[in-house]
Amino acid sequence: MEPAPTILAEMEEYIRREGLSISQFAERSGIHSGTLSNMLHGRRPIAMQQLDRVTRAMGLAEGYYYDLYIDNYIVDGSSDWRRVGPLLQRCAELGKLDSIRRVVRIVTDNLSYLPALFDRAEELYAKGRSEAAALLYEGVAESEKYQHSERLALCQYRLFRIGLCEDQDENLRLANQFESYVERLDEADQLDALKHLADVFASLHNWSKVDELGDRLGRKSDAQYKYRKKNKTQKQPDRPLIYYKLYAYLLRAAACDETGDHSRALHFVSLYSDTSWVELPASKEEERVMEQFKEWATANSYLYRLTAGDIEIIPEYINYVESRENEIFPALFKIIQAANRYKFNVDDILIKFNTHLYYKGQSSRSRKANQQLVSDRYTQFLIELAVYYLTKKKWDNGLFYLLESLESSIKIRSDSYIVKCVGLFEKYRSVAGQQQRNAYANLIGEVQRINEEKDGYMVILS
Repeated sequence: MEPAPTILAEMEEYIRREGLSISQFAERSGIHSGTLSNMLHGRRPIAMQQLDRVTRAMGLAEGYYYDLYIDNYIVDGSSDWRRVGPLLQRCAELGKLDSIRRVVRIVTDNLSYLPALFDRAEELYAKGRSEAAALLYEGVAESEKYQHSERLALCQYRLFRIGLCEDQDENLRLANQFESYVERLDEADQLDALKHLADVFASLHNWSKVDELGDRLGRKSDAQYKYRKKNKTQKQPDRPLIYYKLYAYLLRAAACDETGDHSRALHFVSLYSDTSWVELPASKEEERVMEQFKEWATANSYLYRLTAGDIEIIPEYINYVESRENEIFPALFKIIQAANRYKFNVDDILIKFNTHLYYKGQSSRSRKANQQLVSDRYTQFLIELAVYYLTKKKWDNGLFYLLESLESSIKIRSDSYIVKCVGLFEKYRSVAGQQQRNAYANLIGEVQRINEEKDGYMVILS
């Protein structure tokens, strides 16, 4: 049986084949000749920096020997973190995720590695290398799954954040899996976790859960704000504490409006517009937060009055949002929704804001918008546009937005939206041209493909 390949054997073969002396190869690789000699004779293990230099000197691609390095220096479990840590770092930089999986499987057998593995995951996460970080978090979480530890909870929180996508079924799974870990997090992290959970459930239209999480967020943020002076040395959340208390009211207002309790929604709006309880002098960041919530309160007051049926405010509402780019899309969505519900004409508004009818990665009112909420809301908007134009017998416009909404519904894996779109198309099939029918058939083919890949994803086709 042939001996297992080694990096040292590969190096020796290269030196022999190229007719080089150790000194010549040392010069080519930039490694001291004495160090190189010790490496070749097995008296000194190869460090990652040295391996990269050797690889370049041999004219091979970056990371070429990483899997062999794992076999030679990691598999036996005796390698220390001085080699494991840099290897994980370089694999992350080069996107060698399979190699990271191998290393994590090996080193998590030794529980003493878990703190260092978690710290490296945090470093990668902070640098935006989320896929690599997720593999490390998964390894730590699996090894500590029977522990009631803050580290396990933080791993689950990071995996929740990393895993969020446009697939609503997957987001629901992630949210349900993570929710039970919230109370194990550090108090500061609990606030951000509750906010992000509530945002996900809002995108899933689970408004009772949004209201519940908003209530929890409000109580926790209120308590932390009251005792903040005693806890100055503790970890701080991502935003000023007042943000979370105000955001809790915003969440509850949205939940009330979506469930038809418009007067209670306006009550919560009044709560997040009132910042008289904030202790002065406020920091500059707190001042920005207060100003932002006051602006949202004004916009949402218009919005909730509109959804309650007060269509007389539309001209005033339009005048308000015209100079506020981030408010135009929410306004258009609620206006078209109200137009369908209360049967009034908004053609002039749609013409005026024609360029805002297309998805362009709606920016957030605060930092970057929650992508799940944006994707869901935009899909809903397309359906409302389709209904509006089809009801007015503007067939081309209506079918255009209907097909766009079906495509978007498939993208976010929303069963309810797909069913709604299919029902609408079948209702108006007789006015569709051949090109539109072909486009519809192609989209239904995509639904059927997903059906085959994913259990429980069913749409009944006529």
